[in-house]
Amino acid sequence: MIEIDSLNKNYGKVAAIKGLNLTIEEDRVFGLIGTNGAGKSTLLRMLSGILKADTGTILIDGQPVYDNPAAKSNLCFIADDPYFFPNANPMTMAKYYQTIYPKFEMDRFKTLLADFGLDPKRRISEFSKGMKRQLAILLGLCANTKYLLLDEVFDGLDPVMRQSMKSLFAEDMDRRQLTTIIASHNLRELEDICDHIGFLHSGGLLLSEDLADMKLEIQKLQCVFKNDDDLAEVMEKLHVVDHTTRGRLHTFVVRGERSEVEAVFDHVPMTFFEVLPLTLEEIFIAEAEAVGYDTRKLILK
Repeated sequence: MIEIDSLNKNYGKVAAIKGLNLTIEEDRVFGLIGTNGAGKSTLLRMLSGILKADTGTILIDGQPVYDNPAAKSNLCFIADDPYFFPNANPMTMAKYYQTIYPKFEMDRFKTLLADFGLDPKRRISEFSKGMKRQLAILLGLCANTKYLLLDEVFDGLDPVMRQSMKSLFAEDMDRRQLTTIIASHNLRELEDICDHIGFLHSGGLLLSEDLADMKLEIQKLQCVFKNDDDLAEVMEKLHVVDHTTRGRLHTFVVRGERSEVEAVFDHVPMTFFEVLPLTLEEIFIAEAEAVGYDTRKLILK
């Protein structure tokens, strides 16, 4: 488990992280989202022990991470701009990782290189951006650490490759209880893989919740009223987060459990009524507005 308590980090007069408190449980994919400059990369570098906190603590399985090789051995950090040695090829980097991570899975790494069509002897400097990103992720997975920290992991990957990488994360979570922390500014990249979401804004934590719990408390529905006068009555009884219309079709995003929301419509004559699945963006809008933030300024695309 990762425990963060009263964490602060300043760059001169700029507060990158401000009074952050956060707990990340094991065996899950934690999505760390936020606008550019929110503090995501700074937080990941502090979690990995690269940066030292000004004040506050970070504990990895009960141990402080900064300047602590024992704690660092349990995690692998893949930066948004992965570094490779000049003139190195994938096998050069794998042998280097093997010296740092004793549990590095060399046989698996070679197999994955072949699966993804990456030449083990080709210079990495000749790889495309997407190929470099693939290589960095494969190295991180094969490091076989308990925690994997990834900054903008899907940047530069095409849709097919993104799904392939997500499948690898899922495989390792099932096989060895890997805990993955993925930082991104793009909600859509994370909605089909994360089971917990933490949202950073201006260096502070806006919210941190299980995605399943969030979905239970927010509903999306479409309906067509037989009598448009019933709209006002329904609106008074619902906690409406968002309401749009297209002709006679009304689309609502509302707070409340599904049974409570459906009960509002039970006695209202309807031409059409359907509960729809929610996107992570819609969930975020509801949660952010619930704590008083203007999502028009914060919404992530």
